[in-house]
Amino acid sequence: MTEASPWWTPDVHADRRPRLMARNAVAAAMRDWFARRDFIEVETAALQISPGNEAHLSAFATEAIDADGARRPLYLHTSPEFACKKLLAAGEKRIFSLGVVWRNRERGPLHHPEFTMLEWYRVGETYDSLMEDCAELLRLAAERAGAKIFRFRGREADPFADPERLSVAEAFTRYAGIDLLATVATDGSTDRDALHEALVKAGMRTADDDNWADLFSRVMVEKVEPVLGQERATILYGYPISEAALARPGADDPRVAERFELYCCGVELANAFGELTDAAEQRRRFAAEMDEKERVYGERYPLDEDFLAALAIMPQASGSALGFDRLVMLATGATRIDDVIWTPVAAL
Repeated sequence: MTEASPWWTPDVHADRRPRLMARNAVAAAMRDWFARRDFIEVETAALQISPGNEAHLSAFATEAIDADGARRPLYLHTSPEFACKKLLAAGEKRIFSLGVVWRNRERGPLHHPEFTMLEWYRVGETYDSLMEDCAELLRLAAERAGAKIFRFRGREADPFADPERLSVAEAFTRYAGIDLLATVATDGSTDRDALHEALVKAGMRTADDDNWADLFSRVMVEKVEPVLGQERATILYGYPISEAALARPGADDPRVAERFELYCCGVELANAFGELTDAAEQRRRFAAEMDEKERVYGERYPLDEDFLAALAIMPQASGSALGFDRLVMLATGATRIDDVIWTPVAAL
C-alpha cells in the first residue's frame, strides 16, 4: 500500500512554494525568450505509436480501444522529438515545446517518472547556435530565480560564466587517461577489446559481458560526468557516432557525431544534435538500438513509420532537449527533483 505523501500538508507546501513560484517565473521567462526570437510554441500529442527507439529509454505503455472494440498499443512519449521533426518536415522553421514527458524505470533525486522537457529546433542552423542558446538559458534561469550561483551536492557553478567546451575524447584523456578515439574506426565501428584493455590499465572494474557501449558508459558515469560543470557549465561535444542515435556525423571526423550535452554541477541538463536526416541510416540505427534493448530488457518498441517518412523530407536542422525541472533545481538550490514539481507522483 502506498503511504500518504507529505506534500499536501499546509506547512510542507509553504516550504515548497517559493521554489514552485520560481519555477513558474523561469517558465514564463523562457516562453518570452523564445517568442522574442521568432520561435513558435507547439503542443505535441503525448500518445504515440512509438515512444522512441533508444535502447535504454523505457516507456509507459497503454492501449487505444477503437469504436469496434479493437485494441492497439500506444505509448506515452519519452520526448516530443519525433512529433517536432514531423513539424519541421511540414515547413516550420523555429519551434519549441515546454511540456510533460514520461520515462519508466526512472526514480531518484534527479529522475521522476513524469517531468517537464524544454525542446527546441532551428532549421538551417548549426548545433553551435544551440550551445549559445544553452548559455543564455542558464543565465535567464538564474536571473528569474534570483540565483548568483548554482549548487548541487557540494558542487558549485557560475551560471553567468561562458560554458567550457570540451570534446568527449579530451574528457576521456583528461579524467581517465584513455584514448577513446583509438577504439573507434572511421566507419564508426568500435573495438571492444581495445577499450576494455584501456579500462583495465586505468584501474577500472570491468565485466566479461561488457560490450563497448557498456565500457563507454562506465567511464562516463565514474570518471567524467561527476567532474563536469564545476565553477562553470561544461558543453561536452563530439560523441562517438555509435552513441548518437539521432545525430548526423561530424563534418571533420566521421568517428564522431554532432552531439553535445550540457552539464552543470555534475548534472546533465541538455542533450543536443545536429539532426540526422538520412531516413535509411536512421532506420538502421533504430533497428540496432532495438536489438540491444531486446538483449538487455527483453522487449522492443515499434518504429514510427510516419516519422521516418517525414525525416526523408526534413530540412537540415539542429535541436536540443533540456530537463526543465533539473534546471530549476539548480537555480533554486533544491536537492531533489520532487521539490520543484507542483504535484509529484507518489513513490511506491
